[in-house]
Amino acid sequence: MPKPNVTLKDLARELNLSLSTVSRALQNSESISKKTRKRVLAGAEQLGYFPNSMASSLRRSKSNLIGIIVPRINIYFHSRVISGIEEVAFKNGYNVVICQSNDSYEREVANTQALLANRVGGVIACLALETEDNLHFLRFSKFNTPLVFFDRVCQEFACNKVVIDDFEAAYKATQHLIDIGCKRIAHIAGYQGTNIFKARLEGYKAALRDNDAMYLDDYIKEIKDLNYTEGYIYSSKLFALKPQPDGIFCANDDTAVGIIQGAKTIGIKVPEDCAVIGFSNYPVSTIVEPSLTTIDDRAIEMGQAAAKLLLQQIEDKSDFVSSQTIVIETDLIIRESTKRTHTK
Repeated sequence: MPKPNVTLKDLARELNLSLSTVSRALQNSESISKKTRKRVLAGAEQLGYFPNSMASSLRRSKSNLIGIIVPRINIYFHSRVISGIEEVAFKNGYNVVICQSNDSYEREVANTQALLANRVGGVIACLALETEDNLHFLRFSKFNTPLVFFDRVCQEFACNKVVIDDFEAAYKATQHLIDIGCKRIAHIAGYQGTNIFKARLEGYKAALRDNDAMYLDDYIKEIKDLNYTEGYIYSSKLFALKPQPDGIFCANDDTAVGIIQGAKTIGIKVPEDCAVIGFSNYPVSTIVEPSLTTIDDRAIEMGQAAAKLLLQQIEDKSDFVSSQTIVIETDLIIRESTKRTHTK
């Protein structure tokens, strides 16, 4: 049975090799024969030896850990972004440590403290819904730790960002509803304390203005959590409005699916009576009936771009840029929820 806390000295003593030989063998150095490297790796596994990555990082003045702070891991968008980050990080010899804020400001602050304490090489973060003061992220700059924001990004100081054009994507979604003949378009909006949802609301309004389409305050509903249940519950109120909306743009797919299911229970046909479009291209958008038209925010590409930008800052300090913004293109995915055989 492996012994607890086996050190490099223990391993060298057991194999009757010098510390330097064992150390170079564990680093797969070609100065050590393949036979010796294989023997050292087998011995390390048998004894249960694991390199002290923290000590190694201190010696090299460089950590191979990347910290990630996301609001909620169980949200499909965030899990896809993490996948994109991890893919790039692993290919470049880095590992990731994931922190979850649960959209809490206090937990987000604790996440930043924990990552600094563990001397990560860099951090990729998406702000919590509760976060209004971003100054805790300045700690990373103080310790020369590269930082990249994605999706919900800091507006208070210059920083690296990877985003989509939420205004343009929302405009595109609303324009699609207008193009298929919708005259009375409602919007299920996200929390307006968050820039991405503000931009989606403004994109919706701009498309209506540019097309001289009907605009009513009653057609806009802000929902903080944007989940299926909220969409389902609100659908009955939405379809009780006079005049009834004939198109709905939702700030995410979960709410749009709730609207579709709610419409079914009261006899509203989608898309014939009311077309529905979501945002993010979650897997549920292909499962619901009718399948959901949505905006693909290309979350994996966002994660990949964020990781590449961060690694550029970590690897080449002379090329350090603290205020670069990368904008990922979005796509409109047209499915059954907006496919009408005729326009109204």
